[in-house]
Amino acid sequence: MAQTSFISIQKSTGKLFDVFSKTADSLKKQFEQKKLQWPPSEVYIRSFKYDKQLEVWIKSKDKETFKLFKSYKVCMQSGSTGPKRFEGDYQVPEGFYYINEFNPNSNYHLALGLNYPNASDKILSDSLRPGNNIYIHGNCVSTGCIAISDEPIEELYVLTSIAKDNGQDFIPVHVFPVKYNNKKSFEYLALATKENQPLQKFVITLKEAFDYFEEKKKLPVIIVNKSGQYIIE
Repeated sequence: MAQTSFISIQKSTGKLFDVFSKTADSLKKQFEQKKLQWPPSEVYIRSFKYDKQLEVWIKSKDKETFKLFKSYKVCMQSGSTGPKRFEGDYQVPEGFYYINEFNPNSNYHLALGLNYPNASDKILSDSLRPGNNIYIHGNCVSTGCIAISDEPIEELYVLTSIAKDNGQDFIPVHVFPVKYNNKKSFEYLALATKENQPLQKFVITLKEAFDYFEEKKKLPVIIVNKSGQYIIE
């Protein structure tokens, strides 16, 4: 009952009743057009900083692989290649996160919070001021968040709410520096990390997770060791 009530609670929050009514119908039609089963049971989000894209992958059954639903344009983001390491650096984090907050009252229309700092960030970022309050949101303004337009954030908000309502407590959001299989993007990354070996190692580790998903369309197991490094299994 607690899971079932999540959407009811969301719909009871001001503008969200209209957002859910309008957007759910549109999403159903889009799923039908793409021959995807409605509703989704799981959602996976991955974002590419340099390419300014945010992809939404879905699956409707436990044993099936993820299928691409849609790619949205990231209309505004700040910072450069590399992870977020302290408050005020205006960096969009890079790494492996999940949605930990649904904010219908955001100043940026709607917002989905990421669990930054995660276990890795808590070890490698500034111990006193690592920063926080990282969101995917609307309104095309960013000081360290991933901003998409208002209509896309409405779709993403509804999709993730449905997945949460269906029992997906941890909706993964993987943030990559580039789309590694895009030649131009990969060349940019090689140049941007040329003089920085620790950053090279970091982005190569992220690539392992990207490659795993590209091949299998399943999520890899990701752990964090005592040094704060990601281990992809």
